[in-house]
Amino acid sequence: MPAGYEPQRYEHCSEGLTMSNDLAGVWEVALSDGVHRIEFEHGTTTGKRVIYVDGKEVLRRDWMFKLVGKETFSVGSSDTKATINIDAVSGFAYEYTLEINGKSLKKYMENRSKVTSTWLLNLDGIDCRVVLEKDTMDVWCNGQKIETAGEFVDDGTETHFTLGDHNCCVKAVSSGKRRDGIIHTLLVDGTEVAECTE
Repeated sequence: MPAGYEPQRYEHCSEGLTMSNDLAGVWEVALSDGVHRIEFEHGTTTGKRVIYVDGKEVLRRDWMFKLVGKETFSVGSSDTKATINIDAVSGFAYEYTLEINGKSLKKYMENRSKVTSTWLLNLDGIDCRVVLEKDTMDVWCNGQKIETAGEFVDDGTETHFTLGDHNCCVKAVSSGKRRDGIIHTLLVDGTEVAECTE
């Protein structure tokens, strides 16, 4: 080791863990219960593998003799399956890819944008991330599944719920075009909120 070289180690402190210098990959994954940060450490000299989800260690393997392979773990309150693939590229270079529910992260996020709608808004000084799962019509806000009441109306459906003292409604109406399908709109106290893309 070069003179003056000091490898970084984990330090337990009140604000969580400090990462070592073996950090190999960081991904942000948007699920219904929130956006989760996945961090992966790979010690290519020791064979160490450590996975953190939202700063919390969820998997640790020390002294792995096989440096390539995969590690599977769960993310979020719905225990979504995630897998980190470790592949040798050349010599001592490695490639790390994340799969969510068996799909590449890119494919998963593309599919997710088709099956969910997300809105970001600020209510009474609190940032809110509202997610609608289109297949079940479940509504989530800041990681919590919200109790809703659905009803059929002349032009589609309305899913009613409250956030604090605010009356909210997701309206689902046909676009009239087969390609566009159903359009979901969030109304808070009667005012439309623009949908965001994650």
